[in-house]
Amino acid sequence: MTRATRLRFRWLAAAAAASAMLSVGAARTPQATSSAQPPDRQAPSFRVGVDLVSLNVTVTDGSRYVTDLTADDFNVFEDGVKQGVTFFNRTNLPIALALLLDTSASMDTKLPIAQEAAIGFGRRLRPQDLAEVIDFDSRVVMLQAFTSDAADIEQAIRKTSAGGSTSLFNAVYIALKDLKKVVARNTDEIRRQAIVVLSDGEDTSSLLPFEEVLDLAKRSETAIYSIGLRGGNGPGPATRGFKEAEFVLKQFSQETGGRAFFPSQLADLAGVYGQISDELSSQYTVGYTSRNTKRDGSWRRLVVRLNRSNLTVRAKPGYFAPTPR
Repeated sequence: MTRATRLRFRWLAAAAAASAMLSVGAARTPQATSSAQPPDRQAPSFRVGVDLVSLNVTVTDGSRYVTDLTADDFNVFEDGVKQGVTFFNRTNLPIALALLLDTSASMDTKLPIAQEAAIGFGRRLRPQDLAEVIDFDSRVVMLQAFTSDAADIEQAIRKTSAGGSTSLFNAVYIALKDLKKVVARNTDEIRRQAIVVLSDGEDTSSLLPFEEVLDLAKRSETAIYSIGLRGGNGPGPATRGFKEAEFVLKQFSQETGGRAFFPSQLADLAGVYGQISDELSSQYTVGYTSRNTKRDGSWRRLVVRLNRSNLTVRAKPGYFAPTPR
């Protein structure tokens, strides 16, 4: 058996095991509400054919989100080549998001505050938004399938309890796969996708390796917002194990156009969730048809610049080109 074949076998086996763990947890999962999406849907997309590239773009002036820009204010470069913007939207699009909560044993004393902060975030969702709730420790458990019902989201969050190890990578993998099942049947159902994940330590029990989950995240249209809690008994000086977790959380966010937060106090959690909510409701969607017609599956670097000065712009740093049919 060649090395490539062994690696492929290992990945498939790990993916199957991660799915099996979710299935075990799902046996205890409440039934989805009537607003949950059918399971056979695929990810919402702004693509026309396969060549339209879409970006969720955040713009700030240092203290607030800037939401009054026009398409003419944006310049998009792919591998250094300027592209022509063919799709632009600055309306407050609905959101499809996965809310991930670390419920490992180290979260025991922090979980009550984390629950209240996550519940507050859920209450800010609008009727047109969808959210699911997933907790992860040694296993990954779907506590609530996609719904727009804030009461169901709150009920699921309150069911979490601490214990076990940390399977962060498995949880992110499953959330990415779930978000692919949410599809827009028309322009009114187009949603921005996001994962909001809270964790307080390094992954200790996932079967899937970080590199493969990160690759899947980069191939998605999902922004990952990470919240890292330092210290064994609450935020504080980073432990040796958390330094690895901090790197992982930053990578997930930077490579998908999201943002990583490391609050200094547990009391800051509610404000962090509030910042994420504000950002998701203040983004632009910018799309273009790539001038590079090669279908080689290569990584293409993206840079977004503005015609206005003194503004900061953030978007995902690249995407994978289409592959041959």
